[in-house]
Amino acid sequence: MLKKRIIPCLDVKDGRVVKGINFVNLTDVGDPVDAAKAYYEAGCDELVFLDITATHEERDTTVEMVRRVAEQVFIPFTVGGGIRTVEDMKRMLQAGADKVAVNSSALANPQLLADCAEKFGSQCVVLAVDAKKEADGSWHVYLAGGRKDSGRDLLDWVQEAVDLGAGEILLTSMDKDGTKSGFDLPMLEAVSQVVSVPIIASGGAGSSQHILEVFEKTTATGALAASIFHYGQVSISETKKAMLEAGLEVRI
Repeated sequence: MLKKRIIPCLDVKDGRVVKGINFVNLTDVGDPVDAAKAYYEAGCDELVFLDITATHEERDTTVEMVRRVAEQVFIPFTVGGGIRTVEDMKRMLQAGADKVAVNSSALANPQLLADCAEKFGSQCVVLAVDAKKEADGSWHVYLAGGRKDSGRDLLDWVQEAVDLGAGEILLTSMDKDGTKSGFDLPMLEAVSQVVSVPIIASGGAGSSQHILEVFEKTTATGALAASIFHYGQVSISETKKAMLEAGLEVRI
């Protein structure tokens, strides 16, 4: 059984960690390398860095930041934002990232997933998905940092992406993002029914109880959070202790 993972997320804009609600109203919360080191020392299992404006502004994620992070932390970390080619992914992996997340670029060119998986292995390829519930009850996938509805059905897209070579899914509920009201359990459960790769739950974490809940009620193997960790509202060690007491497989 895969151990359950606590994964702080660092949204990066202009070289700084930022946080917003429903993908807007961003506020500065610090230096990404300092934050990464602090989280590593606090006992997190993995880290995710998302350059949230890289695709929108058509510029690359900062390779230098990845190098600096790799010098400070010794746990797996994923980098995403502005990854458009196999060469982009290669640069991130060479700089020290363990996995690379693709979102808008994969929607524009699904073959990118297959090409990257063939070159580096599926374990390095993370499909990042920003999804929102529509009036008809389905979920649509959004691109460009949540700015544009792709028109793609969430469940169809994740199946296609995994078939092409995505080895993990980072699934963000736009409806829950920054609300601290708990993870989107129905969406997570729906996706877990159609793919067999590990799923990281993202969007809505407001307490350690929400993290316990997502592990107990869905098959997600990772819980990603930002605000509650950035502002010290929830301790990683206390969350892991609660997980252990609940009988969950966890790395101490």
